[in-house]
Amino acid sequence: MLRVLALFCLLFMGVTLRPARAQLAHSLRLEIPANRDETETFDVTPLSDRGVLVTIRSGSSYDFSPTKFSFRKYDVNLKLIWKADFKQDIRFRSIQTYDTDQYTYHLFRDYDTGLFQFLRLHLDDGSIETFEGNLVDQFDVQHFKVMGSQAYVGGYRHGRPVVMAFSFFDQSAKVLPGLYVNRMDLSGLEVDEVHREINVLVHTLKRHCKFSLRTYNYDCKLLRTIDFDGTQNNLISGKLLPVNESESLLVGNYSTDCTPYSQGIYVTRIHHGGPGNTSGDTASHTIQYIEFSQLQNFFNYLKPHRQQKLLARALKKKEEGKDYKFHYRLLVHDLQVTSEGLTLVAEVYYPQYRGSSIAYGGYIRSSDRYEGYRYTHAFVCGFDKQGKLLWDNCFPIKELLSKELIEMVQVSQQGDRMVMAYPNDGEITTEVIQGSKVLKETERFKLKTNAENEKVTFSSQDNLMAWYGRHFLAFGFQKIMPSRNYASQREVFYLNKLTYSEENLNQPDKSTSAKVPKSDGPKQ
Repeated sequence: MLRVLALFCLLFMGVTLRPARAQLAHSLRLEIPANRDETETFDVTPLSDRGVLVTIRSGSSYDFSPTKFSFRKYDVNLKLIWKADFKQDIRFRSIQTYDTDQYTYHLFRDYDTGLFQFLRLHLDDGSIETFEGNLVDQFDVQHFKVMGSQAYVGGYRHGRPVVMAFSFFDQSAKVLPGLYVNRMDLSGLEVDEVHREINVLVHTLKRHCKFSLRTYNYDCKLLRTIDFDGTQNNLISGKLLPVNESESLLVGNYSTDCTPYSQGIYVTRIHHGGPGNTSGDTASHTIQYIEFSQLQNFFNYLKPHRQQKLLARALKKKEEGKDYKFHYRLLVHDLQVTSEGLTLVAEVYYPQYRGSSIAYGGYIRSSDRYEGYRYTHAFVCGFDKQGKLLWDNCFPIKELLSKELIEMVQVSQQGDRMVMAYPNDGEITTEVIQGSKVLKETERFKLKTNAENEKVTFSSQDNLMAWYGRHFLAFGFQKIMPSRNYASQREVFYLNKLTYSEENLNQPDKSTSAKVPKSDGPKQ
């Protein structure tokens, strides 16, 4: 009776009740015609509210002519600001790229001589500089970072890990000491701009599982080694985030049985007290382990009855004094700073083979034909600055298969809410969360062209990035046909500026870059 009366009063006063509306709306679109006579690859690097950088690599499909680079910077309205071209020497092949606030870096290599070339593109005006030098021969490069006027290149030589520092100032190279060891893998290479340090994370999954963090100063001197091989569980990977001048947080995933399969996530505090070693026994006391079954929403990608069965099995194992073994693989994103502390985002995936299926706990049944990486869901966790878990949430991923293992889910922090989104087959799927609450269930939005009478006949290499404020950037390849005119079909690389509209969603977010190789699409 009270609810009816309240509604009557509002109508009498002329107030209209409307539910909160939110949608991902098409704002702007840029199309770059694809050249069918050349092999093209498009790199997209969002630059927050300074715009976006598009890098087009092109070369003939019929010979070994030099690769041509066209760097194009656009503003937030997708209007061209500047364009710079670079023709690479035929000897060099592209290996890695790295982005900072001021520059985009490209690493090239001459495989015949072992000579390396570093290209530095200034994002303000498009000016280009190159630096050349020798590192080590037979170097299998896996990591590339830059801090100040030095590049850090990590990889393997004869199966052993190597990290080298290359100076842009005098073209000299140094080897970071203490890494050239048998049966050890590079888990990560991170630069700490706050403390001017380089962090190398190494691990081994053979025999005795070991995980350690080795920190070097700008002059490549080893400052400290933190070993975690005596800990309760086996750490798989880690991401570092400075929280103040004397401390960083190390967050990642762990296993219980010396395998790459994750049992949960961990967080520990790293002190920057100067040189020294911290043993695994001492470090283990500061590590907080959070098993997946302890997260409130991790399994929300499953139907309720499957969640109940899985959690019941895990609980039964606990009561028997045993661990229920989860078999999840995680793609962990870089940590994001928040007003509370930090946010961890990770995507759960498994390699899919023809005829494969996923069982409870992440176990895979498969045949032998590889098809790609199947994503099941993403989860996000909020921590305070001391590393205490505050909340968690889940974002189900439906029917998403990728040939490359890349970050598909993008997160835009907008006020006290987060918009999570991923692309698939010309559509964008979104979910809005606020801590552990889901404010807006998953919705799908179709990407649009600039004309109503056009039809997208083929979509490939769909990508999405959080750009700035309430805006996302979708991009990829499309074949577009005007209605009833199949002969005039065109193939383009597209960039769609999308805006998520809802009240009080107005905070910016930063992103990283993505690489999009051109697809031939279906034959006509």
